[in-house]
Amino acid sequence: MDSEKDAPLRSDAQRNRERILEVALVELTNSADAPLSAIAKKAGVGQGTFYRNFPNREALVLEVYRHEVQQVADTAAHLLKTRAPDRALREWMDRLAQYGMAKAGLADALRSSTVTRGTLTRLGHGSVRSAVTLLLEANEEAGTIRPGVTLDDFMLAIAGLWQLDPHADWQPRAARLLDLVMDGLRAGAPGSGRSQKSPAREG
Repeated sequence: MDSEKDAPLRSDAQRNRERILEVALVELTNSADAPLSAIAKKAGVGQGTFYRNFPNREALVLEVYRHEVQQVADTAAHLLKTRAPDRALREWMDRLAQYGMAKAGLADALRSSTVTRGTLTRLGHGSVRSAVTLLLEANEEAGTIRPGVTLDDFMLAIAGLWQLDPHADWQPRAARLLDLVMDGLRAGAPGSGRSQKSPAREG
């Protein structure tokens, strides 16, 4: 009985937390010095609720970063359930590009916090690397990419994403780069020609 009464509270608390993260991503991307009070107000939560979730700026910045990384990682499994492996990989690359631009926008906020590079690596790279491994293995099993592509091969191939200016018209440049990467991955794939020739993204 008590657990039933508590359930709506837990749900409300989760929604509040997610709303804070959504607003914080936008505000911190626009300004690394965005006041926490302004973020709380735009998220529609009181100061008490805000600080129960995020006791200081560093905690908020790290959680925004971690949340964005996890969203990217979770997308890989979902795409593999709803797309052919090569289409899932290509669409996931678009999602990774979006993440990269958000991360770049958060760069000032990350630099102004006291976190170490090791902390960011633990929060970020592990989830993304796991997602890439999942996608590459699914594609190799399906014969939709060339055999033997490693995680490091892929990460090096897409490294150009991190050179794009998030404040410029980055979308067409990212799409061209990722199309070239996908073409390279498909070259020499042992699978059917029909799968390899399918569009990278749905229109």
